[in-house]
Amino acid sequence: MKSSSTHTSSKFDASRANEYARQSRIALAGYDACHELAACMLAASLGNVPTANVLVVGAGGTAQEIIAMAALEPGWRFTAVDPSEPMLEAAAQQLKASGLLARVDMQLGHVHDLPADRRYDAATLIGVLHHVPGDEAKGALLQSIQVLLKSGAPLVVAGNQYAYASQPLLLDAWGQRWRQQGASADEVKARLGKILQGADPPHSEAAVQQLLHEAGFGDATRFFSSLFWGAWLTCKV
Repeated sequence: MKSSSTHTSSKFDASRANEYARQSRIALAGYDACHELAACMLAASLGNVPTANVLVVGAGGTAQEIIAMAALEPGWRFTAVDPSEPMLEAAAQQLKASGLLARVDMQLGHVHDLPADRRYDAATLIGVLHHVPGDEAKGALLQSIQVLLKSGAPLVVAGNQYAYASQPLLLDAWGQRWRQQGASADEVKARLGKILQGADPPHSEAAVQQLLHEAGFGDATRFFSSLFWGAWLTCKV
């Protein structure tokens, strides 16, 4: 999936990395709660183990999933992989400020660039899948994660679903969310246009489940929802 990965990483340049922390919390109502619950779901799935190695795919930006997991489980360590250098650097800055950088192996690149003999106890894929164009590339990404997980290991997947134009009420509410946070009418219009053109989310929860099944994961449990956004926990079969 190198071509699609290159396409995705090019979207997250320095200017987007600089604004990501603020804008992601507007675009996703409940941003922090989703990441906190993701940590709770992984801890519950693993049985509160004192140590674990967790793969964090698309970790660039806020590194919020790592911060949440690290606060809950002081013995866990993390491998953070992201193809965007500005986004990974932004994550490193957040981790350094939180005193967590020593617990994280920062990897610039893609999942398929990681050593093939590594095996992880758990993984997260948050805010990534809807930026990967096409089901084939989405499936390839999920499979590349699956092969690096131990048998039965949990995976948290979170991101947008639905063809945006198919849900006009949700789309309008998403625009109202931006207006609620002080965006002008022109800015709301621009952001609505950008979301319609800039991503390729799975078209339903059933489509998410199918992608996971085809990649070697079991049934997924939804634990968070916010307009277009959903978050699920599944496990490697």
